[in-house]
Amino acid sequence: MQREEILHIFPDFMRPRWEKVAERADRLQEIRLRVNQPVTVLMNNRERFLSVRGELTDDISHAVCSDEKELEAVLTHLCHYSIYAFADEIRQGFMTIRGGHRIGLSGQVILEEQERIRNIKYIRYLNIRIAHEVKGVSDKALPYLYRQGEVLNTLIISPPGCGKTTMLRDLVRNFSGGNAYGKGKNVGLVDERSEIAGSCLGIPQNDIGIRTDVMDACPKREGMMMLIRSMAPDILAVDELGSTEDVEAMHRAIQCGCKMLATIHGFSLEEVGRKSYMKGVMEEQLFDRYLLLGKQNNKCIVMGIYDREWKLCSNLQESCY
Repeated sequence: MQREEILHIFPDFMRPRWEKVAERADRLQEIRLRVNQPVTVLMNNRERFLSVRGELTDDISHAVCSDEKELEAVLTHLCHYSIYAFADEIRQGFMTIRGGHRIGLSGQVILEEQERIRNIKYIRYLNIRIAHEVKGVSDKALPYLYRQGEVLNTLIISPPGCGKTTMLRDLVRNFSGGNAYGKGKNVGLVDERSEIAGSCLGIPQNDIGIRTDVMDACPKREGMMMLIRSMAPDILAVDELGSTEDVEAMHRAIQCGCKMLATIHGFSLEEVGRKSYMKGVMEEQLFDRYLLLGKQNNKCIVMGIYDREWKLCSNLQESCY
């Protein structure tokens, strides 16, 4: 199925060039198209170039380059030949397509009053990020995230590229569907970058559980309050805490009786605790559990699970994905 999804990213006349890459869709991570530059493909964490014959090569002299017409053709195709219908997505700098794959867009920004972005024109750079849903990666962590059948406030800490969004997505699925440690709960998911549910036209492309309600492409602070008012979630899930406003909204959500599931960039608990907007959170012990992710032998692993006092509850380094 993913092979066809990869091919359908491109208009008909370009698909023969991508046949061989699409055959390896299970290992494909990124495709980058830049105007007048070689096409690069990230596969198995290794960057290579696309040749005219559709093969991957390390020799840049054999690489095919993208020109303006090809980039415009890909974008027009992705927008179903109506770019105006996708103006909101383009303004945000990305769009999510069937399969949950995300297309990053870059070009000349048009500003309106108060320096808000009105549109992006002359889009000359595309970053096609291939979605890979991995179910079961959170299973071994589940026993440490419940107390007497209730979900504990949990923060996932991870450096870039170590699987925090994959872990978050699978926890949402497990909390929503229920498991051996607790019954299914109503989960409100604020999917600011459309990466967790991978919604396309409002429909999640990833399995996020039967009791999950999604606020897609919405800022975290607004989305949390909207979900509390409208959907009465038991658990709120958000990706990438990054500001004082995010933390304040999280505080309000907990005061409303919601459990929190969140992620943040970081290499350690100590580093996260030094972030200005997180100092109060760590001092108040707002989270009951911390999942620290990392990499070992080029695989994402759970480095450890810690309690609210930063004491190690479990070392799950055998849990690779």
